[in-house]
Amino acid sequence: MSNRNSISYRRVGDFNIPNLILPPEEANISLGKWGTIYKDFLEKHKKVMFTTLLTQGKLYQHCAEVENQARDMFDTLVEQIKVAEGVTEQLKEDNQMEWVCSMQNIESRANEIICNELIYV
Repeated sequence: MSNRNSISYRRVGDFNIPNLILPPEEANISLGKWGTIYKDFLEKHKKVMFTTLLTQGKLYQHCAEVENQARDMFDTLVEQIKVAEGVTEQLKEDNQMEWVCSMQNIESRANEIICNELIYV
């Protein structure tokens, strides 16, 4: 291991590879569905932003914030659409299959809205 500019390196074959470690707060953040989808999107389609956040040690924090926004938005959208379309607990009691189909449809639409408005931007 050699030290250049306060960065330690390890030798792999003919190359010096920097020993990069995430800051402790980054290492403890776990991402859910939305955060993971967003991180993958950044990595594939917004490479500069992804690299900048990663090198600043802010990638997982940023993705966790998007995760929280997406979860809140999902819950709000589902409730608003349920009210607008009359999908109630009474429907659940009267016709469970119709209620399940309606809820799957509502959740699917909420997922699509979140992806278009928050994740893939």
